[in-house]
Amino acid sequence: MRLTIACFVAGIVWLQQQPELPGSKWIGALVTGAAMLWMLAPGNGRWKPVRAASLALASGIAGFAMAASMAQLRLADALPGDWEGRDITIIGVVADLPHADDRRVRFEFDVERVTTPGASVPRRIVLSWWGVDSHFGPSSRDGILRAGERWLLTVRLKRPRGTANPHGFDYEAWLLERSIRATGYVRRGTTNRRLAEMVHRPRYWIGRARALARARVLSALPDATHAGVIAALVIGDQRSIPPDQWRVFTRTGVNHLMSISGLHVTMVSGLAFALVSGLWRRWPALTLRLPARKAAIIAGLLVAFCYALLAGFAVPAQRTVYMLAVVAAALWLGAIEAPATVLAIAVLVVLLLDPWAVLAPGFWLSFGAVATIMYVTAGRIGRSHWLPAFGRLQIAVTIALIPPLIAMFQQVSMVSPLANALAIPVVSLLVVPISLVGTIVPFDFVLQIAHAVLAGGVLVLDRLSHLPTAVWAQPAPPTWSTGLAVAAVLLLLAPRGVPGRWLGAVALAPLFVVAPAGPRMGALQVAVLDVGHGVAVLVRTARHALLYDTGPSFGPDADSGSRIIVPYLRAVGVKRLNGVIVSHDDDDHSGGAVSVLQAVPVGWLMTSMPDLDPAVLMAERSIRCHAGAHWEWDGVRFEILHPTRASYDDSRVKDNDRSCVLKIESRALSVLLPGDIERRSERALVAARPDALRADVLLAPHQGSRTSSSPGFIAAVGTRAVIFPVGYRNRFGHPRGDVLERYVEDGARVYRTDRDGALLIEAARNGPVRITPFRAIRRRYWQSASEADAVPGPGFL
Repeated sequence: MRLTIACFVAGIVWLQQQPELPGSKWIGALVTGAAMLWMLAPGNGRWKPVRAASLALASGIAGFAMAASMAQLRLADALPGDWEGRDITIIGVVADLPHADDRRVRFEFDVERVTTPGASVPRRIVLSWWGVDSHFGPSSRDGILRAGERWLLTVRLKRPRGTANPHGFDYEAWLLERSIRATGYVRRGTTNRRLAEMVHRPRYWIGRARALARARVLSALPDATHAGVIAALVIGDQRSIPPDQWRVFTRTGVNHLMSISGLHVTMVSGLAFALVSGLWRRWPALTLRLPARKAAIIAGLLVAFCYALLAGFAVPAQRTVYMLAVVAAALWLGAIEAPATVLAIAVLVVLLLDPWAVLAPGFWLSFGAVATIMYVTAGRIGRSHWLPAFGRLQIAVTIALIPPLIAMFQQVSMVSPLANALAIPVVSLLVVPISLVGTIVPFDFVLQIAHAVLAGGVLVLDRLSHLPTAVWAQPAPPTWSTGLAVAAVLLLLAPRGVPGRWLGAVALAPLFVVAPAGPRMGALQVAVLDVGHGVAVLVRTARHALLYDTGPSFGPDADSGSRIIVPYLRAVGVKRLNGVIVSHDDDDHSGGAVSVLQAVPVGWLMTSMPDLDPAVLMAERSIRCHAGAHWEWDGVRFEILHPTRASYDDSRVKDNDRSCVLKIESRALSVLLPGDIERRSERALVAARPDALRADVLLAPHQGSRTSSSPGFIAAVGTRAVIFPVGYRNRFGHPRGDVLERYVEDGARVYRTDRDGALLIEAARNGPVRITPFRAIRRRYWQSASEADAVPGPGFL
C-alpha cells in the first residue's frame, strides 16, 4: 500500500511540474491505461514483483490523471482576457476576514451574480479597496466591510499574476490552490453599496465568528505588544503579527507556532481527547454504551475540526484535520499497528482533496516532521526520562528538516532545537488554551494572562534571535545534493548499532559545500529582477556585486527588498554588496532600500536622494552620484554618466531628471541603466556623451513612459535588446505603445518583466551574450497560455 500511495503522490508532483495540461482525450487515455494495469496485474507467487511494479505504475498514472482533471476544472473558472481592466458590476459576499492597512482593505469575495451585460467573472476573487470613499469606503482598521455581508460593487479585475523570479514565491500557484481566479480593486463611486448585513450560510457564520473573536482579543489587549500573535493563535490571522516579530520567530525557527499550526490543532485535540476520556470513564452507563476511548476520539476530532474552522479552514489547518481524521479512523478500527501506513493514508487523503498541496512548503515540512518523529521513535527499544527524550526529538526534527529548509529557503535556524523546546510547551500547552478560553469568557484578565506568558517566552526568543550564529544561510544547493542530504539524514538518525552511521555526515557535506558558480574574471552577469512595476538590477563580476535600485514597496509592512531582492541574493550566494545605487527618490526605485541595507552588508550607497532620506542615513558610507564617477571591478568598467553636479543646486530639475545613469561595460557586453530620466536629460546626454551611450542592452528609461525614450536617444544608444521593468497591467499603462514601436523600428529585441519574469544576462569574457527569461525556463500550466506562449526562449544577442 505504501508503495502505491508513494507512486500516486509522485504522479501528482509530476503533473504540477508540467508547462501545459494534457487534453481531455489524453486524460481519458491515462485513466483507461491505469485501470487496465490495475486489473491485469498478475497475481502473487513468482509474479509478485511484476504485480507490484504494475500497481505502482498504475498508481502514478492515476495520480497524474486525477490532478490534471481537477486542474482543468479549476482553470475553467477564468476571467476572459477581454474583460481585464474594464468596469464590471457584481453582487457577492465578503467571504472572510478583511485585512486593513494604512492604504487599503483587502478581502476575498464570493461572486453570486454579474450585472454587467456580457461579462464573466470567476466565482472567487480577491479585491482591494483603496483609500477612503466619501460615502461607503472603509473608515477604520476593521473597516466597514465585514465577513458575510452582501455588496454591490463595481470592480476592475485581472487574471492571476505575480512576480516571477528564481527562488521566489509563486503567487499564481498560491492563488490557484485557494481557487482564487482573479484579483482586482473596487472602483470608488456611489454605485458601491451594501445589500445585506448578513448572508446566512455556515461559511459566513464562521467568518463573522472569527471577526468577533479578533475584536474580542484586540479589545482585551488594546495596547499589548503581542496582541497580534494572540489573534493569530486564536483565529489564524497571521497578518496581525508585525514584521519585526516575524523576524524573531523566523530566526529562532518557531514561526510555525505563531499561528494556528498543525501542532496547535493536534495539541488542542489531544487535550480534548484526554479530558473526555477521563470524564467518560467516571460514568459506567456511558462507558457501556460507548467505550471511553471511542468517545474521546470523536471529541478530539470534533475539537480539531472546530479549531480549524476558527482559523478559516486555511489549507495548513485542513491538512492537519485530514491527518487527524485518518489517525482517528485507525484508532477507532484498531488498525494502528503500522504508523507509516497511517501517515501514507493521511497524505493520500490530503492530496485527493487538494492536489496542489504539494506546491506548498508547509506540506513537505509538516509531513516530514511527523515522519521524522515516527522514524526516531517507532520500534526503538529502551526507555529514558521524558525530558532528554523530548530534547533528542527536537534535535532529530531539526536535523531532518535541514535539507528541505535549505533547498526551499536557503536558511535554517541553528537555535531551533532550544527555541522549540521552550516555545512548544509554552505556546501550545499554555498560551493557546488560555487564549481560547479568554476569547469565550467575558473576563479580560484571562487574555492578559495569556499575553503575559507569551511575552515572557518571546523575550527569551528575542535574545536567542540576536545570537550571531542564530541562522545558517547559504546559496541554493543543487538538486542532487538535496537528495543526497535526505538519504544522509536517514542514515544519521538510524538506530544505534546500524553500521556506517558516520557516513551520513560525509554525505551531508555537499549540501553545505557545493555552491553555484559565479562569473569568472572579465565576465559580467546582470539580473533584472521582476519586482512588479519598478527596477531592481543585480550586477555581478568575478568578486564584486552591485545592486542598481531596490524596487517598490508593497505596503506598510512589505517591500521588494525583503520579499524579492534579499531572498535572491541569499539564493545566488551574494553575502555582501560592494555597492548599492538608488537612482532617485521614487518609490518604485527606492522602496526596498532600507530592507536591503538592514539585511545585507553594503560597502557604499550612491544616490541622488536627499541627505535626510532614511536609506541615506542608514548607510555606513553615502556618496552623491554625479557624472564622471567611474571604477573598475574584475575587468569590468562602471561609469556614472548623469546627473551633473550643478543639477543638485537647480530647484527646477525634477527628481526623474536627477536619476543616476550607469554605464557598465565588459569586453563582450555593454549595459545602460538610465533610471527615470526624461527627454530633457536624454537630449543633454546625447549632446554631451553620444559615444558613451552606445549599449548592447538598455533598461528602458522610465519603464517606457511617453516622457522618455525620444527618437534621438534611442538612435544614440543603438541597443540590440531593450528591457521594460513593468508590472502586469500597471496603472500607468507602461510601456506606451508608441514608445514600444520606436524600439521595434530601431531593430531592438524587446523584453518585459511582466511577460517574461526576471531576466538573466550573462556574458563570458569574450562572449557570447545570453539572455534567459525566467518564465521561459520555468513554465507552468497555471500561467496564462497566450502569455506563456509569447515569452521568448533563452537566446543569444
